[in-house]
Amino acid sequence: MGFFDFFKQSNINQGIEEYKMTAGAVLLDVRTPQEYQEGHIPESKNVPLQQLDNIVSIAKNKDIPLFVYCYSGSRSRQATGILQRMGYSKVNNIGGIAAYSGKVEK
Repeated sequence: MGFFDFFKQSNINQGIEEYKMTAGAVLLDVRTPQEYQEGHIPESKNVPLQQLDNIVSIAKNKDIPLFVYCYSGSRSRQATGILQRMGYSKVNNIGGIAAYSGKVEK
């Protein structure tokens, strides 16, 4: 992620397409468990922002591609920075589910 990538507007629909085309990638929902239960993108794993240390149970390899989303994109932006500081090298903030136009599971 380059300096200007931080300022780039995330597009969750495009991000989901990239996730589907990326072998071994993990789709990460950093919202609360309650928000996740109300509706989430299929195949996503819920690790709330405040519990990102638990990501190790899902992604032990720090080179695994992570695609991160939340409700509006704010928490996913924070999570992206935290994950990078934790040593994850392929972290993508794809924005918020509020703009998602695909199927949602409950």
